[in-house]
Amino acid sequence: MAHYRAGAPVSEFSRHLQPVGRALEMKDWYVWCNSPIEGPDGKIHVFFSRWPTAKGMGGWINSSEIAHAVADHPEGKFEYVDTVRSPRPGFWDATTCHNPHIRKLGNRYYLYYMGNSNGKTNTKRIGLAVADSLEGPWQRSEAPILEPGATGAWDDHCTTNPSLVHHPNGEYWLYYKSWNTAGYERDAGAAIRGNRKYGLAIASKPEGPFHKYAQNPMIDFSKLGDNKQLEDAFVWYEQDRFKMLARDMGVYSQKVGLYMEAKDGLHWTTPSIAYYDAAHYIQEPPPAPHLKRYGRFERPQLLMHKGKPAYLFTAAQGGQYMTASAFIFKVK
Repeated sequence: MAHYRAGAPVSEFSRHLQPVGRALEMKDWYVWCNSPIEGPDGKIHVFFSRWPTAKGMGGWINSSEIAHAVADHPEGKFEYVDTVRSPRPGFWDATTCHNPHIRKLGNRYYLYYMGNSNGKTNTKRIGLAVADSLEGPWQRSEAPILEPGATGAWDDHCTTNPSLVHHPNGEYWLYYKSWNTAGYERDAGAAIRGNRKYGLAIASKPEGPFHKYAQNPMIDFSKLGDNKQLEDAFVWYEQDRFKMLARDMGVYSQKVGLYMEAKDGLHWTTPSIAYYDAAHYIQEPPPAPHLKRYGRFERPQLLMHKGKPAYLFTAAQGGQYMTASAFIFKVK
């Protein structure tokens, strides 16, 4: 059964995906937000979110930590190495560390992530940890690197879902998700609260300071009606174009990914389907009753090789422990 609108445009990117399968299935943990990078040792390093099974799926908001795993090959077995970021009482990331996005910029490694201080969405902020090696030690920002907008702004609720691109002009472009608090509170009983949009902040250095693009929100699907929106964007630059993967939140389906391009990184094409739901690729057992997002791939992150996508890492509920794990595709 298809979980997307008939006749929806399909991207060329989607035609190159070959499912590899699940990875990082960890007993007693939910695993999410899998951000891969090839190390100088040729091994594949993944920085991922995890939180205790006892917290349930909702534990990401108040109990997540960021861990590091390594494999000899993208399709190999990933082994947990250590936890690199855990909540710091008294700081902006006091209750959760989530949404890791790893980048090598120059000779250093930059781990962009989201933290919060009260276990709720309204203190979600993007911050940064920096190291000279993928093994650390990591020095994290004492304060967020990107704050929400003023009260009433489209992004006054939070900053989250960081994705950074080193622009050909030398600047560092940080794409982020946010929404408006009044809309979020007004929609308290809705299936999808508020309306998630994407903004851009620009800096001359990877650690900032970042200055928001004057014409934000850069991507706004609310005008399409029915509270259509997107999240989990991953942005990269390839073949003279900016390209984006994101999770669809109602444009075509709740169970597919979106693909878009922009010549200038600002004005994006009409979205097409980037990938389908799990049933399109694999057969899995019926979901456990506590898994309400079963069958969809979220938090897309690419493993790049020589400037091109090599593997797509996603997060998916289910697996042998009926929690959540990574799910990997090869980009053929």
